[in-house]
Amino acid sequence: MTQKGMEIQIKDTDNKSKGKIELSESIFNSQASEAVVHSAVRSFLANQRQGTHATKTRGLVSGGGKKPWKQKHTGRARHGSTRSPLWRGGGIVFGPQPRDYTIKLPKNVKRAALYKALTMKLNDSEITVVNKLNLEAPKTKDMIKILGNLGMEGKSVLIVLQDRDDNVILSSRNIPAVDVIRVADLNAYHIAAYDNLVFTQDALNTLQEKEAASK
Repeated sequence: MTQKGMEIQIKDTDNKSKGKIELSESIFNSQASEAVVHSAVRSFLANQRQGTHATKTRGLVSGGGKKPWKQKHTGRARHGSTRSPLWRGGGIVFGPQPRDYTIKLPKNVKRAALYKALTMKLNDSEITVVNKLNLEAPKTKDMIKILGNLGMEGKSVLIVLQDRDDNVILSSRNIPAVDVIRVADLNAYHIAAYDNLVFTQDALNTLQEKEAASK
């Protein structure tokens, strides 16, 4: 269960108060070091890299099977192959090769980073909770109006939903610096990447219920 003492206002899409909701202190009052957020962000970005970059060494470059000229008595330097790195079109020395950039973090570190990032956002008054975010049709102007009502027009905003909502996604995708994510996919990187978070009440409840169940 959530611990008493921490609350946040619930607003509607017109920015009118609809009451308050208690916040879990273990999520929104995390005492973890800020360093875990840095570690989580670094891990997330590293794990997005495909690592498929590659250059050809002299053993991979085609051709060069024949010695360009005899070893002695030509007055020229000795060469065994035109695919030598010394030659134009030859192999590359110490060039990039395919590799795995993955940085693995334990689940408890990822969770600690998520809760610390949320704590930092709350302390900076950059979290807003709306009672619901229902759009009858995908219209960008409707989403712009909602963000304007909430005082977030022109800012980078991450909208956190309980479940996928195509109307919200389609209404947001043409607005610069605005994105939508399911609460189940939320991580420290997403929180750090945006100036403001907008939770639906259902998404926030899901996050807190999951945390309570893990104890």
